[in-house]
Amino acid sequence: MSIIVTIMLLFGGMKSTEAYSGLIQKGKASFYSKRFHGKKTSSGERYQNEKLTAAHISLPMNTLVEVTNLSNNQSVVVRINDRGPHGKGRIIDLAYSAAKALGIVKTGIANVAIRVVGNNRKIMDPATADLFPLNPGLEPLLAPVDNI
Repeated sequence: MSIIVTIMLLFGGMKSTEAYSGLIQKGKASFYSKRFHGKKTSSGERYQNEKLTAAHISLPMNTLVEVTNLSNNQSVVVRINDRGPHGKGRIIDLAYSAAKALGIVKTGIANVAIRVVGNNRKIMDPATADLFPLNPGLEPLLAPVDNI
């Protein structure tokens, strides 16, 4: 898959974020320890336990990624704001709140599928979610991915 993306980038005149759109990758996910709260990420912003963010080795910063826990079909959308993970065999490092939403806090690591759903778009901060109730018409978009 990466060879195809590279060829598309070199010869297609395509932006890197366009090449990644809809990309699905499967592997292991882990999450940041709470002790990283407040430390700078590769993007320059500070890591916060309660934000829905993640680290990926190559996806562009601010890319939105849907992460699905393959053992329970729980899904969450996170924004890439750091580089990593640095653990062997892992494809994504999640913020604590994202790991909690996926049900992987107790196990520490889970088999996941990640799918790029957008880039350079803002997602709602969980701290302000109560101020802006979810539009009921969007609820089907938040359902777990079945065709992974």
